[in-house]
Amino acid sequence: MDNLNTQTKMNREVVFEKVKGFIAEVIGEDFIDEYVIERTSTFTGDLEMESIELVEFSEKIKTTFGEEVGFAAWLSNLELERLVSLSVNDVLDYLEECL
Repeated sequence: MDNLNTQTKMNREVVFEKVKGFIAEVIGEDFIDEYVIERTSTFTGDLEMESIELVEFSEKIKTTFGEEVGFAAWLSNLELERLVSLSVNDVLDYLEECL
């Protein structure tokens, strides 16, 4: 993935498309057709992502948006209930705050 200039305010739709791409890469081409990735999709429920996949997803966020986004730290500070119900929209909200 190309590094993006985090100083530039990004369009939410552009960020959503990037996040969808990361999810597809993490889930894998063999399984992605089984899922519809929407803003309301939850990572552990709807997309059935496991913790190791969330770590890989987090690395893709860091690589693309930069370490200053602090996505892994943000995830680690979430309470378990919030983490289990984490949606794509929650990630978009967080990234929008950072970018």
